Amino acid sequence: MEKRAVYATRHEDSRGRYHDEAPSATRTPFQRDRDRIIHSTAFRRLKQKTQVFVAHEGDHFRTRLTHSLEVAQIARSISRTLGLDEDLAEAMALAHDMGHPPFGHAGEDQLDACMEPFDGFDHNAQTLRVVTRLEVRYPNFDGLNLTWEMLEGLVKHNGPLIDGDTSAADLPAAFREFSRIEDLELDQFAGPEAQVAALSDDIAYNNHDIDDGIAAGLFTIQELMELPIVGDVFRGVKIEYPHLTDRMVTYEAVRQLIGVWINDLVDETRRRVKRLQPASAAEVRGLGEPLVGFSDELADKQRALRAFLFERMYKHYKVNRMRSKAKRILAELFEGFTSEPQTLPSPWREDASQADAFRRARIVCDYIAGMTDGYAIEEHRRLCDLSQLG
Repeated sequence: MEKRAVYATRHEDSRGRYHDEAPSATRTPFQRDRDRIIHSTAFRRLKQKTQVFVAHEGDHFRTRLTHSLEVAQIARSISRTLGLDEDLAEAMALAHDMGHPPFGHAGEDQLDACMEPFDGFDHNAQTLRVVTRLEVRYPNFDGLNLTWEMLEGLVKHNGPLIDGDTSAADLPAAFREFSRIEDLELDQFAGPEAQVAALSDDIAYNNHDIDDGIAAGLFTIQELMELPIVGDVFRGVKIEYPHLTDRMVTYEAVRQLIGVWINDLVDETRRRVKRLQPASAAEVRGLGEPLVGFSDELADKQRALRAFLFERMYKHYKVNRMRSKAKRILAELFEGFTSEPQTLPSPWREDASQADAFRRARIVCDYIAGMTDGYAIEEHRRLCDLSQLG
């Protein structure tokens, strides 16, 4: 195990939780955060939420849950190598998609459109709502009462939220509201573990979308051969193992590609550490630039892969058909529940029926965002399918 880096987040120095609790006798604060995420209802629901393909389209495609587990594994490996707090990085990786609605980014786009007059919808802001308010499991507080470090990482893992172009007033409502009770230093970068978790997400979906795209027949290995880095790795595998099936070639190539991304990130981060010399996690937050990152060379080549996947996978007509159906389902659910809140189940019905239009929209949005793909489809059938009247 690597020696703990001086710039790692120290669980001994955690800023604590909003609601005071006695420390665990067997776990660090960040291990406790991780365990609370794993035991939460919102985390379990990820098993039937879309990554790219709707959950029922195939048992072997990735869901939000399996994706989150893969991100966590990569984050732990990187954090261990860099001497960071593995448990904090893992907890952030496991929780980073808990605010995603059903049907992936199609669902997010549709909910944002439905909520446009009511402060919009953002899955990162929804994650904050889930872990601070909507997940109700404990008698003394709502939410999971996670540590300050965990919350600031979930909110800022993609970088500062406030800068010269963006003020606090421009942020999603959840961020604005929470800032009134706890300062997450939104004008600074997140700590190093959060930065690792964010880029582990990139590594996971870049490479595992290759795997799922080939399995779904959206593109071929031969087409991937034209891409920088990816083509070199696939060619190398086919030369080294000439008798492998295409499926086995894909498995081995994706395994090697994940290693390429991880090694580049570790090497580049070590170069930045040597140049910037942060002496604490607090100094990492105040650097004015990310400490963790890919080299410029890999970042440039990664853009070619992202462009390929965007055109050949995310915009494939089969995926577009799913997106179209998903948007219609969520739009009709939102319209139905906001116009007739008495059709909501309890306790959502009581809350929405007594709320003004603005708060009612947010209550309905929270209800829909928490649904799995299958539950959204079933709720839509119950609410909108007139053939079920008999």
